[in-house]
Amino acid sequence: MIASGTVAYHQAVSDPTPVTPLEAALQRVGDRWSLLLVESLLDGPRRFGELREALPAIAPNILTDRLRRLEREGIVVARAYQDRPPRAEYTLTADGRDLAGALRLLSDWGGRRQDTADPLRHERCGTPLEARWYCPTCTVAVDERDASENRSI
Repeated sequence: MIASGTVAYHQAVSDPTPVTPLEAALQRVGDRWSLLLVESLLDGPRRFGELREALPAIAPNILTDRLRRLEREGIVVARAYQDRPPRAEYTLTADGRDLAGALRLLSDWGGRRQDTADPLRHERCGTPLEARWYCPTCTVAVDERDASENRSI
């Protein structure tokens, strides 16, 4: 895997097209293991062994690599709890916790495409929930056609 700085350098040299917000996000957390690690850390800090139990299909070397990459990207922070042998507990940073909403949306999207998955529902009435853009200044839900076109996904 090429380091994200190398990818950005090669894009700047060979392609003058600016990186879209989606491309920037995918450069930071764009593989399944990284996203699954973030999801498993949403409930709180975990140690390496606990992460292996939460994601039994991930190879230890891949788990180590993804944790290091997420730490370099500022998504995860490792805190040592033992010096010999060195062992750490992993927790999400504020940037990592900000991914929770995106992961819930992606998870709900995937769930709606499975016959057996039940969508997220409003606890009070049982209706399946729908994601909407919201303007906190105007306190209204905003339709996509009313959103600025200055940015692409």
